[in-house]
Amino acid sequence: MVSTPAVVIAAPASGSGKTTVATGLMGALRAAGRRVAPFKVGPDFIDPGYHGLASGRPGRNLDPVLVGDSLIGPLFRHGSDDADIAVVEGVMGLFDGRISPTAPGPAHGSTAQVAAMLGAPVILVVDARGQSHSIAALLHGFATFDQSVRLAGVILNRVGSARHDEVLRQACEHAGVPVLGSIPRADELTVPSRHLGLVTAVEHGNLAGAAVDAMAGLVARHVDLDAVAAVAASGVAAPPWDAAVHEPVAGGVTVAMAAGKAFTFNYAEHVEVLRAAGATVVDFDPLTDPLPKATAALVLPGGFPEQFGPQLSANDIVRSQIRALAVRGAPVHAECAGLTYLVDDLDGQPMCGVLAGSATFTDTLTLGYRDAVAVGDSPLHRIGDRVVGHEFHRTAVQFTGDRQPAWRFAGRGGHVVDDGAVRAGVHAGYLHTHPAAHPDAVARFVSAAAAASRLAG
Repeated sequence: MVSTPAVVIAAPASGSGKTTVATGLMGALRAAGRRVAPFKVGPDFIDPGYHGLASGRPGRNLDPVLVGDSLIGPLFRHGSDDADIAVVEGVMGLFDGRISPTAPGPAHGSTAQVAAMLGAPVILVVDARGQSHSIAALLHGFATFDQSVRLAGVILNRVGSARHDEVLRQACEHAGVPVLGSIPRADELTVPSRHLGLVTAVEHGNLAGAAVDAMAGLVARHVDLDAVAAVAASGVAAPPWDAAVHEPVAGGVTVAMAAGKAFTFNYAEHVEVLRAAGATVVDFDPLTDPLPKATAALVLPGGFPEQFGPQLSANDIVRSQIRALAVRGAPVHAECAGLTYLVDDLDGQPMCGVLAGSATFTDTLTLGYRDAVAVGDSPLHRIGDRVVGHEFHRTAVQFTGDRQPAWRFAGRGGHVVDDGAVRAGVHAGYLHTHPAAHPDAVARFVSAAAAASRLAG
């Protein structure tokens, strides 16, 4: 059982330039004729969009916190099928991840942990600004801190001059870490950002492709691609992940999947699990489109609806269709942005009116993993089902009247949070979950769609 060779692109800390280097490396290797499988450690939705543009394959996530340790190898095998090399972009600093106050020790879900699970070497991207010989001590520390991590090389980033490059290389040689690339400062590659990070590749439009091409060109000029490929390795022995856990529903149903600029936060495996459960998945853009014909169920992923409130509100045809779909009891699965789209209004702009309440943009970022329990039965989950999910938003929903929450979990400060709402066929909340970890919930959703479709017929 041969696993695709891989390299993990990590950094000492966020802001070192690993997204630019990882994306550029994917694009440069692809341009050199290699089939590249792109991955991102952690729950992030935005970076995989750029990875997909660079590699020509779906960007995928490897997050032990969301899916469990045992699925990392199978998901890697599934996503790297038929590839020549896999490039895995890390999260935050190499050893950063979910910190448990009750279980001190290595952070769960860190880049280092995923690299060890894959048996893949780490290439460290170091922001060289303000550093010279001190980089040797930094590299020595990262190379020796955890013996399960193999530091195969360093890519120097934001190097100021030829003399700066020379001094840095001498220091790296002293630390015994090979230099695989040295990239000069290139501020023109900055990708637009906003309150939740980078602007998504879909929103960036044609400029996203140009930005990715520029990253690939920069890496191709300043990184030794052959040396990177030579150190790539993986020891994953697990069989590939299979989306077909359950028998598909007889006859099939159409599941409408919101897409476009406002709804971009969706894991690649979601569509695959839906299809394996017997659904025909049809994308539509709530900014401009009506619901697809014969829609039996609806998925509203996360994204940035607060950036497109007037346009979403202006499409009153699809808002009315979604309201009618929910009224007749069809399954509706909404996460984060989807929740804010289902309430009465978002920052004063009329939305779907499926759930009584208002959503507003706030100055507070809500971010982190949550251990949640389903509060009530829904087309997705049974009461008492437990999941690990992730919150990532700057909006808040104020519900009016009584409601059955979708989730209950401990929020920041340990206080109990009742998240979202369950009503008839609707399951909506801020919590993002990974469908590969919950194939039973997806199969339940498709079966509920089939049942609702038969009843409506």
